[in-house]
Amino acid sequence: MAETTRVVTTERPQTVPGRPARLTPLMGPALVAAIAYVDPGNVATNLTAGATSGYRLVWVVVAASLVAILVQYQAAKLGVATGRSLPELCRDRFPRWGRRVLWLQAELVVLATDLAEFVGAAIGLRLLFGMPVALSALVTAGVSLLLLALRRRGRTRRFESATAAALLLIGAGMAYDLVTVGHQSGSGFAGGLVPHLGGSDQIVLAMGIVGATVMPHAVYLHSALAKPGARAGARPRDVRRALRYDCGIALSAAATVNVSMIALGAGLGALTGGAWTGDLLDAHSVLAERVGGAAALAFAVALLSSGLASSGVGTLAGDVVMGGFLGRRIPVYLRRIVTMLPAVVLLTIGTSLTTLLVASQVVISFGVPVALFLLIHFCRDRALMGQLVNARVTTAVAAVAAAVVAGVGCALPFLLLA
Repeated sequence: MAETTRVVTTERPQTVPGRPARLTPLMGPALVAAIAYVDPGNVATNLTAGATSGYRLVWVVVAASLVAILVQYQAAKLGVATGRSLPELCRDRFPRWGRRVLWLQAELVVLATDLAEFVGAAIGLRLLFGMPVALSALVTAGVSLLLLALRRRGRTRRFESATAAALLLIGAGMAYDLVTVGHQSGSGFAGGLVPHLGGSDQIVLAMGIVGATVMPHAVYLHSALAKPGARAGARPRDVRRALRYDCGIALSAAATVNVSMIALGAGLGALTGGAWTGDLLDAHSVLAERVGGAAALAFAVALLSSGLASSGVGTLAGDVVMGGFLGRRIPVYLRRIVTMLPAVVLLTIGTSLTTLLVASQVVISFGVPVALFLLIHFCRDRALMGQLVNARVTTAVAAVAAAVVAGVGCALPFLLLA
């Protein structure tokens, strides 16, 4: 296997004083990763949390989002420092049997992620156009391949702009419904920022929120999207600052959308006197009957945008995982068809949408600790990271956060299947 040689220049490019133009190329990849944080799994979990527990779990979304910022920041830093994605580094550093095992679990995570995102898109297409599930699966597959083509042709900025537009559309739809539904409580929201848990149902929901927030495929993908060439001539502290801004802005936007979902769920629960408990199909009906057609349309468009955009991101993540761990050159569209085929088949044969969502979250949860601890392992290696190596405090905080998220992720399947 040929080794990749990176040429690092110490010459600093000429820039206009006071203008951070040399760092702008580092910005953007976090917007792509942020879509994974507002996928249909997040929509379902957050709306259910709001409908059944009001604002009590807002603090969980905030805490999980802070962990997500730290995780994605490290993923971006790894890519910028090494010029290699996390799967590529695993291929370089681990024996053949080890990287094959890692590839297998990562591939299962991508397949499960595709499953959840295809379900969300299928529901959105059904709500908007009355489209059968089987046809909606094929449409989603086609859109995913188109988004992949946009990225593969080198149109990186256009791909990032498309995902940013999807994030804006999802947020706008949720915000519109939040305003039109009403039934909000400022004091209740403020109380939800204080950490506390009630009964076992709230514990399961809190774990579901955490499990749906930190996604392994977003870690793999972000490390591949980072642009090592953009740091040429920039001071390490400036690179760190640019990556923090990128991750902070993009994931804070995603966190805001997730919080608005909980608030919307609380509003819909209050509007129906507790009769609605989080079902996505019923949410559309409730909005149409109680609020109006525009609100129902906004919800359907937001859900469809969530499913299609996150499916496109999952498409790219699958490309990164297979190419990185195995290092094999096969036609990109054939590779993508293979990874999304199970989701299309299961939807086509009429498998229960709820069953698919639960099953997908069970599989994804087991991939969380692997991705997080691999990330920490590499980011603490000074020989690999150079001046962008993690500080000891950063490594310690990341390790604690990863341990908590991993524990939640591993316990969630047993609670879901109990």
